[in-house]
Amino acid sequence: MATPLSAWEPYATRRIVKSPVNKVGRFFLLAIGLAATPWLLTHPADAAGAGGPAFEWQPQAAPRGPMVIVVSLAEQSVHVYRNGIAIGSSPISSGRSGHATPTGVFTILQKEREHRSNLYDDAPMPYMERLTWDGVALHAGTLPGYAASHGCVRLPHGFAQRLFEVTARGDTVVVADAGASAPEIVHPAVLAPVTPLGEAAMAAQGSAQPSWWDDAAGADGPVSILASLADRRVYALRNGVRIGSADLVIAEGFHRDGAVVFVAGQATPAKEAIAPAARTWAVYPIRGSLGDLSMDALASSLRAPQEFVAHIEAILVPGTSILVTDQPALRSGDASAEPVLQSSTAPDDRLGHGN
Repeated sequence: MATPLSAWEPYATRRIVKSPVNKVGRFFLLAIGLAATPWLLTHPADAAGAGGPAFEWQPQAAPRGPMVIVVSLAEQSVHVYRNGIAIGSSPISSGRSGHATPTGVFTILQKEREHRSNLYDDAPMPYMERLTWDGVALHAGTLPGYAASHGCVRLPHGFAQRLFEVTARGDTVVVADAGASAPEIVHPAVLAPVTPLGEAAMAAQGSAQPSWWDDAAGADGPVSILASLADRRVYALRNGVRIGSADLVIAEGFHRDGAVVFVAGQATPAKEAIAPAARTWAVYPIRGSLGDLSMDALASSLRAPQEFVAHIEAILVPGTSILVTDQPALRSGDASAEPVLQSSTAPDDRLGHGN
């Protein structure tokens, strides 16, 4: 009998449970239901003084994989994806009139933890990540609530620090503008709207598509699974690229608010030849009330096509993350829509001016 999730406190940093894996079907019901939870939990460590900009940072949502950063000038926000799953979101302040932040696909050219501007009075640019050699970068700075920089993308100090720790030179940064970019990129959601190479990744793989699987779509690499209760759809990603999607059948009466992440551990041998194997899972509650949700409840309440389940079981290894969320995986181009990320309070980051 699986341990009920209600036994775990909200915001548990890590819990290990052993879950039965009854061949393909039952396992993936659990995997789809629980492990597809690389989503953003409100992290207590990010709560601080009032008045500072709020941001989200939940790296456990996708522990491994390539990074993609999407900057939306229209929303004055940045979304961070690892292995195709959102792990962070923050407000920004981009270039003001006359100093517009350029749009396009960039790579991180240089990183400096402590940097000062060569153009603007030696202004501090902590956690600088350079996008162009003529002065455009991501860095910590003052966020007045509107575009105010000389072309750089300013971030809250706490967010800039966390981002700096997980990115590397060569990672993709997409800067999108409503006049020049697809709506899905201007208004990103849980699934990355672009691949790790900065190519559009949403149109042919939306929630209205039939079930599909394409092993050639993603190179070898870490696997993430996301199940959206809102979409009634499950998505598989490998190395940050979507490799499959299928309809998710939800049992009548099943409902949950919030999200939870499971990260697969090692499978353990069965004690008897006829008994199912067991697998340990690191559990990260994200948002909402867990209630009496259990693995058994998910296994009996969430179903995907058997063929799709077989594909998932074949690639599931230790480190695979599974997220279940009540939010849509993809968002329309409606800037007034409810934000997919839930706000947390971050430190008051009033740093020096300049880019």
